[in-house]
Amino acid sequence: MSKLTEEDVKLRFITPAITETAGWRKEQLRMELVIAPGQVIVQGTKTKRGEISKADYVLLGSKSRKPLAVVEAKDMEHTVRAGLQQALGYAAKLDAPFAYSSNGKGFIEHDFFTGVEREIGLDEFPTEDELWQRYLVGKGLDAQGEALIAEPYHVDPFKPQEARYYQQVAVDRTLEAIAHGDRRLLLVMATGTGKTFTAFQIIWRLLKAGTVKRVLYLADRNVLIDQTITGDFEPLSGRITKVKGKHLDSSYEVYMSLYQQLAGEEGEEPFRQFKPEFFDLVIIDECHRGSAREESLWRRVLDYFSSAIHIGMTATPKETKEVSNIDYFGEPVYTYSLKQGIEDGFLAPYKVIRVGLDVDLENWRPFEGQVDVDGNEVEDREYNVKDYDRNLIIDERTQMVAKYVTSWLEKYGTDSKTIVFCVDIEHAERMRQALANENLERVIEDYRYVMKITGDDKEGKGQLDNFADVNEQYPTLVTTSKLLTTGVNVKTIKLIVLESNIGSMTEFKQIVGRGTRLDPEHGKEFFTIMDFRGSTRLFADPDFDGNPAGSIDMPLPEPGDDGEIPEPEWPEDDETVEDPGSEDDIEDFGPDDVIICDPPWIDDPAPESKARCEFAVSKSNCSTSVSSTSIPSPANS
Repeated sequence: MSKLTEEDVKLRFITPAITETAGWRKEQLRMELVIAPGQVIVQGTKTKRGEISKADYVLLGSKSRKPLAVVEAKDMEHTVRAGLQQALGYAAKLDAPFAYSSNGKGFIEHDFFTGVEREIGLDEFPTEDELWQRYLVGKGLDAQGEALIAEPYHVDPFKPQEARYYQQVAVDRTLEAIAHGDRRLLLVMATGTGKTFTAFQIIWRLLKAGTVKRVLYLADRNVLIDQTITGDFEPLSGRITKVKGKHLDSSYEVYMSLYQQLAGEEGEEPFRQFKPEFFDLVIIDECHRGSAREESLWRRVLDYFSSAIHIGMTATPKETKEVSNIDYFGEPVYTYSLKQGIEDGFLAPYKVIRVGLDVDLENWRPFEGQVDVDGNEVEDREYNVKDYDRNLIIDERTQMVAKYVTSWLEKYGTDSKTIVFCVDIEHAERMRQALANENLERVIEDYRYVMKITGDDKEGKGQLDNFADVNEQYPTLVTTSKLLTTGVNVKTIKLIVLESNIGSMTEFKQIVGRGTRLDPEHGKEFFTIMDFRGSTRLFADPDFDGNPAGSIDMPLPEPGDDGEIPEPEWPEDDETVEDPGSEDDIEDFGPDDVIICDPPWIDDPAPESKARCEFAVSKSNCSTSVSSTSIPSPANS
């Protein structure tokens, strides 16, 4: 008799034991289920996928489609236990309570509730009802809880979107917690992992089960609400409304609102038009942005609807002396981090370029009696990168940043969608102008190639949908301050430029998250962060996860005989990024492995350069010097 392969063993022994003997229906079996597509490994400008996470069998509950068990198969040359550790890993990812290994002669079972492992015969595999009852007992769920957990997900037959494994775990754990009577819950999910889709499925199942009847969904920006209503929440059309003005219509099931819309201005509290018990569920999107602060306006809304279930959702929970998401919501019921998303292959990896301009590295101090362009004497002190574009403007520095960004675009693709994060609105406008001047041909072709999108700019905000549209070329290069730090879904971002002083880990994670969405169909499989402000020092913070994928070592070109500085000599594509190779290599990559270099067209400044009043590149030695301009207090965006 010829040797039986693993596929033979599955076909002849394991599948019949599960379906024919134990009675599982074939539609409950997901065979060769891809749990995660594998990490995107960057090699120069090319990518490849790491190892796929794929389970031989995943057994689903007939109603809820919850994974109840994972079965790993081996051929008969292996022991019955040979596949158990693999099954345990997959089951832990899927939150399946039972794991099995089989070589076609029997099964080894691991029970996650008790930790007990036992060997059972081929004809003793548990039925769905057995595993379901053991799951209910293990979770401590009564009949009411069972009805909630068994409620199926929403599936659109015309455009089916199956929940990713971590989204399903987030939904299931949230419903289990609610079934146990928890009223304050926190979900932490990295940017780009589908928090709104997850929120929709939670709301859908709670409404269908009758656990809640009216839902309030709170966000802090109109664009987030509009995207949600027309996107993931579209199946609720006709049952959902956006709160506008001060009149509140009580005839809907789901209400989308800005915090400030309900909180109102001083002395006005529109939310009181509803009775305190009107809502059964309140979803707080981006809950790190102030809802946990006890004295915040947003907190007044939450306290008023205190009898409702409150679910906070964020990529970056905030924990400071003044603000604590965990104090308000409790420990997260589930966390899916940036690192997990990159390793699974659901999020894009990234490279980092840290650029040190000489005036940033050495700081600047005015000479005695130096005046700015308005004739006002410049305060005599040492200025550093935190002052630039806030207390001190150096126009030539802005031009250098624009030149560096443009050079990268010309090397790697002028159609690469780019966000430049600036100190404030005025800085964003100056940066827009500098970038436009460096990209004249492209701006002549379409003025929208470079645009400012900030809270005060109606024209810019009007182009936000085009910027997010993967099929729209313009705008391509966008400057902003705070408006685009959260919530805006631009899948094809390939370059993020940090020209803002970022002192908060929360804000840093949110900005990094602008680039983490994958879109291979449109050529987006990784992105680059270009840091002019030293913000990537935050990689060293223990609260940061998801290190960069590799590094670049930029050579500094010498000026020619005519004194002109050539364009940056970017490395060849196969030199730009090291293959991470193994998980250990990725873990070892830290903040000191990113690029640290002066812009290639700037030589070291001459000793006398700081005594001059201009910031310019000289033909003789490429030295730099400074002029200053005082600016008003920064506007908020």
